[in-house]
Amino acid sequence: MARQEKEMSVEDRLKALYHLQKILSEVDRIKTLRGELPLEVQDLEDGIAGLHTRIAKFEEDIVGFNEEINYQQGERDNNLALIDKYTADLDRVRNNREYDNLTKEIEYARLNVELADKKIREANEKIERVKAEIIKVNEQLDDDEHVLTEKTAELSEIVSETKQDEEKLREQAKKLENKIEARLLTAFKRIRKNARNGLGIVYVQRNACGGCFNRIPAQRQMEIKMHKKIIVCEYCGRILVDPALAGVSEADAKNA
Repeated sequence: MARQEKEMSVEDRLKALYHLQKILSEVDRIKTLRGELPLEVQDLEDGIAGLHTRIAKFEEDIVGFNEEINYQQGERDNNLALIDKYTADLDRVRNNREYDNLTKEIEYARLNVELADKKIREANEKIERVKAEIIKVNEQLDDDEHVLTEKTAELSEIVSETKQDEEKLREQAKKLENKIEARLLTAFKRIRKNARNGLGIVYVQRNACGGCFNRIPAQRQMEIKMHKKIIVCEYCGRILVDPALAGVSEADAKNA
């Protein structure tokens, strides 16, 4: 829908803005009703994805350790075979030099067997540690997935209850925005974004700004009531309107 070009009076623009604020405040209320659930669900999903990645990495480590065990087992078997061969050769030596050489080869092969046994033992110990970590991570994963299921169901219920209302409100807001001057609408949205409570336009309460509650001089209040120009709070920057324009009685404004 194209933005309407017809010039609106200041009073009509303020009424449109205030009406828009009421609609957006109701949307904010719905978001508050959902609370931190969307962020909690996203954090849980990210955390669960991270746990799956950790488990996959642990499983890769176990594969690597088993490959090391198989390699070292092969080295061990080769050196045991060499020991048997060299031991048999000792019976056929012809001189002391050959005997010494074979003895050294046997000793070297035995050292290699011991080294392979050590590396196999270390790899098995690492596998046990990694398996223990996998058990811990799986326990955490089960807990997080259980919580995620509950949070997702809770969020889905809230969304289903409020989705239709929110869509209607957003459609109303969109139609109103098309009636408001682009520059004024941009300023309003900027004020709303910077305001802690999301209020970009407020009415005067007890002679003070309804947003920051700083006192407004009487002359300033008179100008606000005249609807001749857009007036903002000099302290918080919110757009100010009189209670009557906001549909609030003077008595209610004083007691607010």
